[in-house]
Amino acid sequence: MKKTWRAILGFGVTAVLIWWVFRDTDLPEVWTEIQGANFWLLGLAVAIGTGNYITRSFRWAYLLHPIHPGTSFRSRFAAINIGFMATNLLPARAGEFVRPYALSRMEPVSTSGGFASLVVERFLDSLTILALVFVALAAPTFPDQAMVRGVSLEVWMRGLLIVVGGLLVFMVLLLIFPTPLVRVVEKFLGIFPSRVSRFLIEVLESFLEGLGVFKSPGLLLNAAVWSVVVWLIQSLAFWVAFMAFDIRVGFDVALFVNGTVALAVAAPAAPGFFGTFHAGVVAGLAVYSAPPAAALGLAAGFHIGGFIPVTVIGLYYAWKVGISFDEVRDSETRVDGGAGGATDAKPLPEASD
Repeated sequence: MKKTWRAILGFGVTAVLIWWVFRDTDLPEVWTEIQGANFWLLGLAVAIGTGNYITRSFRWAYLLHPIHPGTSFRSRFAAINIGFMATNLLPARAGEFVRPYALSRMEPVSTSGGFASLVVERFLDSLTILALVFVALAAPTFPDQAMVRGVSLEVWMRGLLIVVGGLLVFMVLLLIFPTPLVRVVEKFLGIFPSRVSRFLIEVLESFLEGLGVFKSPGLLLNAAVWSVVVWLIQSLAFWVAFMAFDIRVGFDVALFVNGTVALAVAAPAAPGFFGTFHAGVVAGLAVYSAPPAAALGLAAGFHIGGFIPVTVIGLYYAWKVGISFDEVRDSETRVDGGAGGATDAKPLPEASD
């Protein structure tokens, strides 16, 4: 039932955003922009964006190190692509749960511990994106008194800082007071049968283990550096896509639009970031007074271009690992209730390369 309501909400958000981006748009003009794009440059932008999954795989090694230091690049790359494939094909951001489950099928990493590493990854993503957006705000070309949907950009940034700061405080409290936290949870779970409460405590402990990267400054610093690399490459992909649609702007604009897209796709939506991705591109470029038809044409072309490769690669690895569609759909249950999963791990066949 929970997943059903999330799916309904996601499709509702997508419908509203698609209406918003198309409401005052001349569709024939958008189609003309797509037809007139430089498809060589668009293909290069898609290749850069797709290649960034390799960079993400290197970063994930540092976040997984406290749980299991020996995960292979092949397993991490496969799990990341399987996760994004699931997000593209299933509602309610299923990939967030499929990814750690897929990794647990190949490596001795618990699903809950793998999911905890993704919590840290999202936190680093948030900090990195905010930092790069501030670089764009400081650029001489940034418009004075910029507004997004009628609200001052300064207000939006303050809201983001509050959210990220709150998440940081929560994580720090988890790490500083793990034992009191577990004791409080144990008392709360006393109303449940002992088998259930013991199982949930094991899940919580596995989750805390996944946050162990915060206890190692070296690992955390390496992961943070890789996060900067990941988002600079993603911004580069946007910048090349701008040129494909003859939107002549500086790299700082790509940093800013990358940030607005990252914020938009965080919202619940239909599979594949339809609606949220487009709204993020249009809103970001609107700050720089880019032609709406060109912005929407870019959003549509770049989105579909990036959607296809990772979905195909993810489907291939899911078949190679032996993950069925039912397992993909049920992965959230496995994460919510699975400190285990690592016992079934089997390495990805060498032939998969």
